[in-house]
Amino acid sequence: MSAPHRSPRITVGVPVYNGERFLAAALDSLLSQTVGDMVILVGDNASTDATGDIVREYAARDSRVRHIRHAQNLGAARNYSVLCEMADTEFFRWLAADDCSEPRFHEACLEALARHRDAVLVYPRIMMIDGNGRHLEEYREGLHLPHDRPSERLFTLLRDLRLVNALYGVARTSVLKRTRLLGSFRGSDIVFLAELSLYGKIIEIPELLMLRRMHEESYTSMTPEEQREFNNPGRPQTLELYFWRHLAEYLRAVARAPVSARERARLLAGLARRVVWSRDEYFAELMAAVRFLGRRSA
Repeated sequence: MSAPHRSPRITVGVPVYNGERFLAAALDSLLSQTVGDMVILVGDNASTDATGDIVREYAARDSRVRHIRHAQNLGAARNYSVLCEMADTEFFRWLAADDCSEPRFHEACLEALARHRDAVLVYPRIMMIDGNGRHLEEYREGLHLPHDRPSERLFTLLRDLRLVNALYGVARTSVLKRTRLLGSFRGSDIVFLAELSLYGKIIEIPELLMLRRMHEESYTSMTPEEQREFNNPGRPQTLELYFWRHLAEYLRAVARAPVSARERARLLAGLARRVVWSRDEYFAELMAAVRFLGRRSA
């Protein structure tokens, strides 16, 4: 009698656009995991280089790899979100097409999620590498959020967040799908993690298991204008109210989150304090908007 079919435990979404330079290394790192009970969805954002050929070659060798080619470039954020929406496994994670994971990444994160039933996301410590894979330095993300109160988790995250590496940890798929995932605006990964922190704890495990590649074409090396184009390809540049947009998204997240009335009040009061503390930035954006609209109407 044949063994019963076992569904994969984890889906890995690999969003990519013209990623031929590093994609094979990223996929190799996934296929070398000590826990290989997974499906790998490569979201090919209508690449024009050899990305599609690379994915098809891997898919032909390993049935866990699936090529999801979009008919047009959806933008980076939408590509990320679509891959999560497609997942039907208990756990989900993203891997950027230029990053790599050490072999114990999945094993260690899944073990931590089993220990911490109230955690929604687990991520490891991060080693920064260069374009040639050489280790640069350990990066301390500082987003270990074991606090019981959602308000403590949210405001600790907003205070300490920098490169948003925790985005690439392993999460509970059902919880991810309760959030709005990533929006097509600059900094939507920050907003996403902030919203996720309202649903449960975010845990850092003390192992260097993620290799985050820093190179001249990475998202963090782009200008704000290039980042907007990356998220919204081919669309006209419009007025960006970065602080106001984030505030609106935080308020929307608080309104939707499964928190008590007392916690909701704490969250709203804390967001109000942040606006007061950063009132110069909010006021400057309003003045920039007035000047922008004035030029358009002239």
